[in-house]
Formats: sequence, structure tokens, C-alpha cells
Amino acid sequence: MLMRVTGKNADVAFCHESGGHRFQRVPPNEKRGRVQTSTVTVVVLDEPSEHEVYIDPRDLEEQFVRGSGKGGQHKNKVSTCVMLKHKPSGIQVRVDGGRSQALNRETALGVLRARLKVAGDTKRTKERNANRRQQVGKGARGDKRRSIALQRDQVTDHETGKRTTYERYRKGFLADLW
Repeated sequence: MLMRVTGKNADVAFCHESGGHRFQRVPPNEKRGRVQTSTVTVVVLDEPSEHEVYIDPRDLEEQFVRGSGKGGQHKNKVSTCVMLKHKPSGIQVRVDGGRSQALNRETALGVLRARLKVAGDTKRTKERNANRRQQVGKGARGDKRRSIALQRDQVTDHETGKRTTYERYRKGFLADLW
């Protein structure tokens, strides 16, 4: 899953989120009180700006097509899926995420910009991949960054050793764990 977070201090809010997150809860239909555990691995990477990687509009081949998958009549009748090809490099991007052609085009340009940056800068790519591998770890249980235990109303950050309540964590008070 890909998620874009923007805004003032977005980088500060997510700088401590990379790593494994363990989510524990007792499902509402569980009669014996057994705890269900799920694990998610989070990676936080910067998206290059328009100034870092300039794409000349004349170098783009743009095509709008109908998307695939669920979406009903709107998806079947409207060409919201955006396909971009950067002619000099041959890199192609297809974005079919939303109902808006303009938003899909903006997202496709961002993805293309990121791919061009990666393709053009091998040294930074190696550092970035090493950073990503270090953040992800092996995805094993011991690689956890944070545990969220709903049954105890407790969130524990295993890097800092700090704890907070699930309610404060849910409301976005991540600084409690730094």
C-alpha cells in the first residue's frame, strides 16, 4: 500500500514510524478472550520535488484509459486511469487509484519523478535501499518498533522504551513515544 502524507511538519510526525508495528486486539466475536496479533512493516521515504527532478512536458507521452477492477459504472465509462511514458528513459507509469483524472495524473507525475530520480542517481539509490533495508529489517517478530495492545489500552515503543495509552496514540500524540 502506498500513502502520501503532506503538510507542515509531516516529516517530523513520521520520522519515528519506520519499522515493524505489532497490533494486538481481542476481536469482538472472540468468545475465549484470545488475542489476535497482526504485523505491519512501515517504510518512510521522501518524495522528490519538482525542483529536484524536472520533467520536460515534451518528453512525456500521456494516455488516458479506462481503469480496471471494481468501481462500477463510473469506472467503466470514464477514462480516469493515467499512463505516462518518459520518452528519453522509457520508464512507464500507470496510476488507476482514484476517481479523478487530474489527481491520478498528479500522482503519476510524482511516481515518475521518483522513478527517474532513482534511475539517474545510483549512489543515492544504494544509500536509499540500504536505509530501507535497515528500516524494514527482516519483518520478523523481533524486528518490532511498536506494539499496540488494545486489550491493555497500551502502546509501547520498543526503541525508546516509552509507553502511552491507545486513545492518545489513536488521536495522533506520537510525541509521547519519542
